[in-house]
Amino acid sequence: MEKIRLQKYFTDCGVMSRRAAEREIAEGHVAVNGRKAAIGDKVMPGVDKVAWNGRGIVYHSNERKTVVALNKPRGYVCTAKDEKGRHQVTELVADAGIRLYPIGRLDMASEGLLLLTDDGELANLLTHPRHHVPKVYRVSVRGTVDDRTLALLRSAMVIDGTPIRPVTVEVLEVNDGGAKLEMTLCEGRNRQIRKMCEQAHLEVSRLKRIRIGTVSVNGIAPGKWRVLRDDEVASLRRMAKMKAPDSDINGYEE
Repeated sequence: MEKIRLQKYFTDCGVMSRRAAEREIAEGHVAVNGRKAAIGDKVMPGVDKVAWNGRGIVYHSNERKTVVALNKPRGYVCTAKDEKGRHQVTELVADAGIRLYPIGRLDMASEGLLLLTDDGELANLLTHPRHHVPKVYRVSVRGTVDDRTLALLRSAMVIDGTPIRPVTVEVLEVNDGGAKLEMTLCEGRNRQIRKMCEQAHLEVSRLKRIRIGTVSVNGIAPGKWRVLRDDEVASLRRMAKMKAPDSDINGYEE
């Protein structure tokens, strides 16, 4: 085996994404053979000793990986560690018997489908901005939802100074105070749906992700999870390898 970049070492081991690894390396949390690592370093798997925050990371890319679908309740954060002491989604999959990490994010007030895995390569594929995996959300909003509002939400809106690709928006229900929408995103800027609705003068009262690619949250109770079948994982990989046009998007949160 040849030497590989330190970032890839972490993704192969299912510890974290390449971006997260780069951040940890830059912040001085990674050591190779007892010496602080630097961006661009390469290691020989099985020979060099890699440590993250003092914990040895053993290379095991040939082991079978696990991907689970979690129905995330509100009130949980999608971080591997939280300095504020809030509940983390990893607590909900602790009984899986292996350490799993979230693929992408749902903010604390959002709920629904979240994928977690120990497969760093798959996580990198699914979160990379050049790749195209549709995500479907049910969004309850307060405010006026008319033709003008829908046209705005379906347009190439500008979020944080950059145009987004148009979003598919369907009206499922209209009530006195607002409406229930179904929104399909093929990219994922930080808090994108909430920022879109804010521009349309709508207040999000509930946001739930119901599907990622072909994987649905149906049948999974809030706070519960299931292991994805091999064909589901294969489908996600195929979709993730479909390059999205003209994408320079960073971030992968609703």
